[in-house]
Amino acid sequence: MINQIGQIMLYVDNQEEALTFWTEKIGFRLVSKEDNDSPMKWMEVAPTLVGGATSIVLHDKAFIAKMEPELNLGTPSLMFFTDDIDRLYEDYKDKEITVGKIASMPSGRIFNFADPENHYFAVMERSKA
Repeated sequence: MINQIGQIMLYVDNQEEALTFWTEKIGFRLVSKEDNDSPMKWMEVAPTLVGGATSIVLHDKAFIAKMEPELNLGTPSLMFFTDDIDRLYEDYKDKEITVGKIASMPSGRIFNFADPENHYFAVMERSKA
């Protein structure tokens, strides 16, 4: 029985640029980095707050495409949660991250943001019941 989502694989063209984006701009922490002089290099990042069990693993898209040609290398549709969407939105704008407008939905307020490779992700502040 599956009891949690452990890791999400994100295939990127430039791992170092992606690592910088996720750690310096988004504020995630580097959990681990595997670079043992083999072609299989990856970096794992996660939210800095305790309790964030799911992490993102940054893989080299070109290497994975050669190793597993049948694998879907598309960007996963990820939804992150925040308790202060206005502050986060302004922080991302100040860091020159591409952001969409904040929109209201029945489940809460939401905006999207893009990484340097134009992968888009969403952030939601859930409505308080």
